[in-house]
Amino acid sequence: MMQATSPGASGFGRPWFALTIAFALHVLDEAATGFLDIYNPTVTAMRARIGWFPMPTFGFREWLVGLLAGVALCFALTPVAERNARWLRPLAWFYALVMFFNGLGHTAVTILGHTVASVPVARPAPGFYSSPFLFIGSLWLMVRLWRTASRSPAVIRLSS
Repeated sequence: MMQATSPGASGFGRPWFALTIAFALHVLDEAATGFLDIYNPTVTAMRARIGWFPMPTFGFREWLVGLLAGVALCFALTPVAERNARWLRPLAWFYALVMFFNGLGHTAVTILGHTVASVPVARPAPGFYSSPFLFIGSLWLMVRLWRTASRSPAVIRLSS
């Protein structure tokens, strides 16, 4: 007997979509609480300490437009995630891990009260309030990716 696997049952679209909502909220949180006032001085301090530090500094507009484009792209990929596309799975793992560590970073900065010694941060750190949503969304996506690892979007399962 041939059974087609339902995309909703086998994909990772819902947790992908939830994480993208969390990502959008996080961008709003960072924009509203002055994230670049912390980020840019941290990058400058790290470059002074480690000349090869790879992170760029940003102006507000370019930073916001870049993040909004990233959020839009993630929303646009939701149907692909729902179909459990193999090519998207490594990117989904990367997305989930980056967002998990992003939330962890904002939480750590809030606890420590600074990024590097020369950049103090008023508590809570910018982006802190949306960090729990990043944790939840990224963990849900990672669990779903783990559980759907052996399923293929176009495979028709044969069972007797």
